[in-house]
Amino acid sequence: MREDPAALVDRALANDRRAIAKVLSLVEQGGEGARVALGRLHGRTGHAWSIGITGAPGSGKSTLTDQLVIRLRAGGAEVGVLAVDPTSPFSGGAILGDRVRMQHHTDDAGVFIRSMATRGHLGGLALATPQAVRVLDAVGKGWIVIETVGVGQVEVEVAGHADTTVVVVNPGWGDSVQAAKAGLLEIADIFVVNKADRAGAADAVRDLAGMLELSGDRAWRPPVLQTVATTGEGVDELFDAITAHRTHLESTGEADARRRARLREELKGLVAAHMQERADAVCSGAGFDAIVDEVAARTRDPYSAADALLRG
Repeated sequence: MREDPAALVDRALANDRRAIAKVLSLVEQGGEGARVALGRLHGRTGHAWSIGITGAPGSGKSTLTDQLVIRLRAGGAEVGVLAVDPTSPFSGGAILGDRVRMQHHTDDAGVFIRSMATRGHLGGLALATPQAVRVLDAVGKGWIVIETVGVGQVEVEVAGHADTTVVVVNPGWGDSVQAAKAGLLEIADIFVVNKADRAGAADAVRDLAGMLELSGDRAWRPPVLQTVATTGEGVDELFDAITAHRTHLESTGEADARRRARLREELKGLVAAHMQERADAVCSGAGFDAIVDEVAARTRDPYSAADALLRG
């Protein structure tokens, strides 16, 4: 028997880790349970700062995330981590590796790590991710790290749901045209050249700096940092840059503006997803088949047929 969503939320707010995990599962699955849970949690949100970390597979995002969590915990902050896999709910892949690398956090009550996949969620990860962030925000995680497994369109979109987006590259990462195609210029608040102890790190920094120089003036110029995640080198500087970006956004009012813009897009996505559900329901069954037959027989045109179906 499925547990009552309202009761699960109450337990999650009391910091019951199993209840938090179950509420996140509700959110991923969507449906009425998710609506009830998020309805009870929404008023408690708006306090956490989220960090999106994206980059090509093998760039060291997971190790960098691990080091960043250690840095955040050193300051006493509670941290949530969402390791996002847009490709498959079954493949494990990088996510299983992430959890192995971060398993030393499992005994830390101040860190909550969750792997996420599409799992058929209404609207996919683009809608599931901000809702999961809200859950972790509501239960008291002051910092939430969203790590994606690549830099495709879905990954860029998911990382872009964060307050601060960190793009991780390696020496020899490629040219600025590739970055522009991937949309990295639009979403990056901070660039990190990881594995900076390897040859070509300085070239990567120079390429990124040149790319940013050509992108025009902006209120916040993304810094280009160097890290060696395996040793923790440069992680303090990354944390300082994240803090500086947060201060900039909050002091200028852009933080609220960004969140409002993301909320507008999220609501549009929710409406579109619900309309798709309605369309799927309308376009099925004997009545739909009968109207298809009428259109095929040319006794009714497609537009009037669609109107008839919508009138129900």
